[in-house]
Amino acid sequence: MSEVTPARTARGIGLMMLAMFLMASMDASAKWLVEDYPIPQILLVRFLVFLVFALALARRRGLRTTIRSRKPALQVVRTLVMLAEIWVFVWAFSLLPLANVHAIAAVSPLIAMALAVPLLGERVGWHRWAAVGAGLVGVFVIVRPGVGATEWAMAIPLLAAFLWALLQVLIRKVGLSDPIETTGLWTAAIAVLAMALIAPFVWIAPTSQAWGLLLLTGLLGTMGHMTLFKALELAPASAVQPSSYMMMVWAAVLGFLVFGAFPDGWTIAGACIIAASGLYAFARERRRPAKAL
Repeated sequence: MSEVTPARTARGIGLMMLAMFLMASMDASAKWLVEDYPIPQILLVRFLVFLVFALALARRRGLRTTIRSRKPALQVVRTLVMLAEIWVFVWAFSLLPLANVHAIAAVSPLIAMALAVPLLGERVGWHRWAAVGAGLVGVFVIVRPGVGATEWAMAIPLLAAFLWALLQVLIRKVGLSDPIETTGLWTAAIAVLAMALIAPFVWIAPTSQAWGLLLLTGLLGTMGHMTLFKALELAPASAVQPSSYMMMVWAAVLGFLVFGAFPDGWTIAGACIIAASGLYAFARERRRPAKAL
């Protein structure tokens, strides 16, 4: 395990912010595509692009060397969690505005903080547990159970947030034993294999414009995930989490520019509560860093 230093943590935070921009852009293109094309088809093309990139990276160390993982079972589980997370997110994009999905999904850093206790052995005090509770209050402000015909759909991005949080913790755990090239190759290969078993049965012939968007989604997803892998390899999960709130900003901007949608007051208020909760938890983390048991 590499030593955690201020310089490595700073680089990790910067890379996390970049990853959020790339992923928000990817989500915007996926939202556009899911109106006309099935999710397995979108994911298959996306991870075929990822596989090409992963194979190119593997050549530097040699394919046989790169494919060797110290924790192959964990690599498989992490990739399946990632596929489920992306599938649920794209499903949510088909039902709700981009900014609303990411406002609810912004609770994921707090969930990741909670998951880091059993999965990474990190210690979390009552202040940070209180932040997790406050973040859930923010989710309820956005969802407002009992108000609105689409309230059932709000549960979908909440499920996606849990999967996203679990994925980040698993990426950090994998990063402690396998290099980024190995993780990328396992991710791409397993994802392509899984989607290749489904996509041919629901395939819709894309237009030339759709092919461009499919390839763009794949490129943005590849760049976003590799950047995320590197960020979580360089810095503790709890240190980079506040940077992930930039996703809400990018989602709101892209949602307005591309789809003409902007979050309502309840969504903005809930998102602010969630972000404030996360930043408070981060402040506590900086005051008393989490330690491995």
